[in-house]
Amino acid sequence: MLITGFNTRQRFVESAEEYRFVERLIPPSRIPVPPKHAGPAPSGWIPPADNPPPLPYMVRRSRMHNIPVYTDRPTGTTSGLWTAHAGQRGHMTIKVKGHFDTELKDWLAGKGF
Repeated sequence: MLITGFNTRQRFVESAEEYRFVERLIPPSRIPVPPKHAGPAPSGWIPPADNPPPLPYMVRRSRMHNIPVYTDRPTGTTSGLWTAHAGQRGHMTIKVKGHFDTELKDWLAGKGF
């Protein structure tokens, strides 16, 4: 390929070898599957159980593999997005008055979600 400019012709060569340096800068298109841990990770993240518990509801992890419990700081409401089984298909949002996000996350992780 030729590039023209300033009345001179310059040639350049595309290097497939050096493209590996560019690939490091491109973010991944998918979030990787987290590695298997026997217990909590050093960051405090707890992996879900291999099989979900046999309960009438299901709590799916977020796309970043976290338990979906959120706190609205101004109102002091903790909420979570849970999916119901069987008769009630869809999403439910449970709201708890107060700052109980840590306790709720620990309880859900203890259940195996």
